Amino acid sequence: MTRSQLLFQGEVLTIVEEEVRLPDGRRFPMQIAHHPGGAAVVAVDAHGRVCLLRQYRHVAGGYLWELPAGKLDSAEPPAATARRELREETGLSARHWRPLGTLYSSPGVFAEVIHLYLATELAAGASDQQADEYIEVHWLDLDQAVRWAGDGTISDAKTAVGLCRARQALQGAPARGAGA
Repeated sequence: MTRSQLLFQGEVLTIVEEEVRLPDGRRFPMQIAHHPGGAAVVAVDAHGRVCLLRQYRHVAGGYLWELPAGKLDSAEPPAATARRELREETGLSARHWRPLGTLYSSPGVFAEVIHLYLATELAAGASDQQADEYIEVHWLDLDQAVRWAGDGTISDAKTAVGLCRARQALQGAPARGAGA
């Protein structure tokens, strides 16, 4: 990259136009939306059920099935964001945490990285949902949730990827990050 021009600065997104240089030397202008990133949690209880949120999303035109997740705060490590979001959205805490790698939500346009975590040995507590959230907490067998990701019932990308990685991790496969 040789130059960057600010096009928009919002509370959550910054949009810039950058001159991009490809590996073969070609250059072109590209508009990129920068987002602070996020963390998502696959919370699995002792019965093999996963905590899923049925959440109203205006952009999607209705409800989506999602993992507990949220935006990274500026000085907060991704693991701390995961813990905070799990508690805020569901009231849950977990004794055991395992990183499941990262993913890019839409790397052709968005510079957003989502950090995925598996949380087990759960304990219930009080939730603290934000005023702009409408969330219903549900429990579903992990294998059924993975089937929902495969058949399109779950259409949220971070949730589909997180569920698949969690099932592999629980079956003993090592976690891998983005680009691995």
